[in-house]
Amino acid sequence: MEMKRQGRKSPVAAMSLSLLCSIHFQAILLLFVVLLHVKTLTVFGDSTGTTSSVGGNETDHQALLAFKSKITLDPRNIFSSWNDSNHFCQWEGVTCGRKHRRVTILDLRSRDLVGSLSPYIGNLSFLRQIVLANNTIGDKIPDEVGRLYRLRVLMLYNNSFDGEIPANLSHCSNLNFISVARNNLSGSIPKQLASLSMLKSLSFDTNNLMGGIPPFIGNLSSLQLISAADNVLGGHIPDALGQLQSLKYLGLGGNKLSGLVPPSLNNLSSIIVFSLAKMRLVEVFLQTYFSPFLVSSGFKLIETNLPDLFRSHYLMLQN
Repeated sequence: MEMKRQGRKSPVAAMSLSLLCSIHFQAILLLFVVLLHVKTLTVFGDSTGTTSSVGGNETDHQALLAFKSKITLDPRNIFSSWNDSNHFCQWEGVTCGRKHRRVTILDLRSRDLVGSLSPYIGNLSFLRQIVLANNTIGDKIPDEVGRLYRLRVLMLYNNSFDGEIPANLSHCSNLNFISVARNNLSGSIPKQLASLSMLKSLSFDTNNLMGGIPPFIGNLSSLQLISAADNVLGGHIPDALGQLQSLKYLGLGGNKLSGLVPPSLNNLSSIIVFSLAKMRLVEVFLQTYFSPFLVSSGFKLIETNLPDLFRSHYLMLQN
């Protein structure tokens, strides 16, 4: 009888064992499916739209795409590399930091690009250099550029920018070089730029800037180059420019400046080029300082026999 009872229980035990194994198998299978699903999401996520931001920053990625969207003509097909099969740090003209993989340089100079500059460029918060010279990029320079507090180089020369120079560039306290020359800019030189104490080069020649040369420029003691030629600037040359002991190039020609060249410029012992081309004050300037050295006022360039007033290698006074 006892053996029969044991015999009767064995089918139940077998079924219980079978059911338990089935449950364990289903649990393991479910776990496997979940893990496979997660892995699949990761793989497909990397290959369908997030490749360009892996190891970088999606804000930078989207800001670059916004920049691209504002370019209406790309005859050299520069943006062919700007796609999700490449990390955005590998896109042409883009340089990223090695550690943080954030965009630090945008250099697309001389690419024949046509369009405008997206305000989303202000979201590239690690940007140190914007170099877009020698293109046909127009409309206004976005105020959002003023949010780039790490920016050191702003090179926008020889484009089609109009409007005014953004006053809030003053927030870019690390700026060393500004060149917005050869555009269609108007208005005056913003007084807010007085805070850019690290500025070494300031170039805004060949625009339609009006007003005068602001005296605060004389307080930017690191300046080595000032290029303000071929605008509509009036008034006097500020005495304060004589404080710029590091200044090597001073170009003021082609404006409507009047009066005498201030004697304080005698302090510019580092000057190499001083240009007053195509200006009415040239004749007075010559009579005041250079009459012993000139045969006539019909010259275009003097290179030698200059007095110690400027100790220049070149003094350009083209009529």
